[in-house]
Amino acid sequence: MADDAFAWDDLRLFLDVARLGGLSPATATTGLSAATLGRRVTALEHHIGEPLFVRRQTGYELTRAGEELLKHAEEVEQAMLAVSRWRDGNIGEKIIRISAGTWTSAFISRHIGAIWHVDDGIRIELVTANEKVDIGRRAADIGLRAARPTEPFLAGRQIGKVAHALYAGRHLINGVEAGMFVGVVGDAAKLASARWLMAHHGDRVGVRGNNPQTVAELVAAGAGLSIFPCFAADSDPRLVRVAPPITELMQEQWLVTHHDDRHRPEVRRVADRITALMQEHAPLFRGERRQP
Repeated sequence: MADDAFAWDDLRLFLDVARLGGLSPATATTGLSAATLGRRVTALEHHIGEPLFVRRQTGYELTRAGEELLKHAEEVEQAMLAVSRWRDGNIGEKIIRISAGTWTSAFISRHIGAIWHVDDGIRIELVTANEKVDIGRRAADIGLRAARPTEPFLAGRQIGKVAHALYAGRHLINGVEAGMFVGVVGDAAKLASARWLMAHHGDRVGVRGNNPQTVAELVAAGAGLSIFPCFAADSDPRLVRVAPPITELMQEQWLVTHHDDRHRPEVRRVADRITALMQEHAPLFRGERRQP
């Protein structure tokens, strides 16, 4: 590696160690031994001139320099992925990346046959994220968001509304019986539903989970009540709605694309199919009926 350049391979190894929190977990994704990974990380630190991790018995924690490098490395990663998608799209089948939140991604997965056919000549990649994926930089081709896009280079169409309500497990045991709630930590805690729960019932939260599926499992097991999108929880036979949808948590659902890409035949085809799928299930998303 030249003195003034970074090798993508080294940044990719750094990303794995940073995301997985240590050398041992990263051996599975990198195919390298912990000893080799340790040497590569140390070499990268020497190249930068600052430590990137604090080594602890429980794992690797990012330093401030490590956090800064993580942001830049993720930008490089997205650029490399964009190049790969461009290459794949020009050489072989077109790739359409769809970004959505946890529950919407799960819904699309269950109905993949409605938006993708083997003979379409395209491939689908689902990008599940609680925060916006940068469509402007082609990190995704189609995004499903809870608000109208404000970026000038994005086009959006409202395709429905999403209701949220309080749910409990079907067995009134443990936390549910005591009137306790299940909260959210991590990135998902930034969601409007998580903030509403903390504002109204934060003093009654006994258990927390760091992703929506974990929270659903906890609620189904009787750990307490929590808030879910109606289309997700009404489709789960283990959960029961205990109150009407929360008015202030009714959200719009927008399908977002890049202005330059929205008329690409493969993007338009998939976007139209997603729109039709959501409109077909509009009452479920609005909390007006359960999934049959």
